[in-house]
Amino acid sequence: MFQPSPWRGEFPAIAALERQQQTYLDSAATTQKPRAMLDAMAHYYTHGAANVHRAQHLPGALATQAFEESREKVAHWLQANAPAQVIFTHGATSALNLLAYGLEHEVAEGDEIAVSALEHHANLLPWQQLAQRRNARLVILPVDTDGRVDLAQAQALIGPRTRIVALTQLSNVMGTAQPLAPLLALARQQGALSVVDGAQGVVHGRQNMTTLGCDFYVFSSHKLYGPEGVGVLYGRSEALGRLRHWQFGGEMVHQAGYHHASFHPAPLGFEAGTPPIAGVIALGATLDWLGSLDGNAVLAHEQALHQQLLRGLHDRDDIQVLGTPDSALASFWVKGVHNADLAHLLTDQGIAIRAGQHCAMPLFKGLELNGAIRVSLAMYNDSSDLSRFFEALDRALELLL
Repeated sequence: MFQPSPWRGEFPAIAALERQQQTYLDSAATTQKPRAMLDAMAHYYTHGAANVHRAQHLPGALATQAFEESREKVAHWLQANAPAQVIFTHGATSALNLLAYGLEHEVAEGDEIAVSALEHHANLLPWQQLAQRRNARLVILPVDTDGRVDLAQAQALIGPRTRIVALTQLSNVMGTAQPLAPLLALARQQGALSVVDGAQGVVHGRQNMTTLGCDFYVFSSHKLYGPEGVGVLYGRSEALGRLRHWQFGGEMVHQAGYHHASFHPAPLGFEAGTPPIAGVIALGATLDWLGSLDGNAVLAHEQALHQQLLRGLHDRDDIQVLGTPDSALASFWVKGVHNADLAHLLTDQGIAIRAGQHCAMPLFKGLELNGAIRVSLAMYNDSSDLSRFFEALDRALELLL
């Protein structure tokens, strides 16, 4: 049965891609942008750009007002307690590096940092490098065959020397939602700080920071239908108070002399230099637009497409789906076929998917695979996109098998 997208027309790029005979199925990497976001960014640049927090003139005051209103919108979207719990960065990777340096003093020689075996490089390498700097131990939490952290093994591995537990919310490779509630409870029991990479999870359902119960939550604007170059770091107030400043420059200074300086607390103390002003304002407009939609209808649409994707993959011989995906995406490989060869034939037919190791090289080494094809979905996709994908997939497999 055809599953149309009621929101497809709100994304001008989709029509442009159709004119280019492209079917976009790579939204886990980055999403197309709604008209509301494009209009907000154009309005900022065409009505007078200015730096924030510093100028007394009208353009600066208006920019500051719009910027801080976006902070309030993000806090509302995350159901956080206060806007001051929201720090703007230049991306999720930037936010995770901020944490790895800002929490360095919390980790001593012989301490442990725990991450899952599923992590994207952005939530692995900062902690790996922190462990090396502090002569600490990086502990890898194994996953089961479904693609979820093994809770029994995690309970044995998260112990009294664990200082930080960093976990993805939704795997960018397997599309599996992780059992965060018991894992975060394990971290709290051991007095460890918890970090959740919400880059994928934030897109598929509203989050509630109070009930989630993590110390820090990170996501990227560009995966949530917003502009590139903007990231969000939420922190519990008590956890933010444990961060030390890691970048220094304008905006974050309270008092400065030639030999000594003092710095603002969060959030401004961790937003050194000129922030991505237009992007932050446009993210706020994106959240306004998303908030105007029926969230349950969006989720139902995405889930229906996801089930159609999984059925089509499971119905084809020789295709192996990684794990048991819960939402948004599916990664697969084909017996006897290199993922790059298959991706090339799909690309030639105008199918925009992603192939390779998806910034999760250690995971693929453990799976003994050289890569996989990933198909990822968004609210603007419909059944016709998947029909074109499967037609192209069948033609490609006829040539390769």
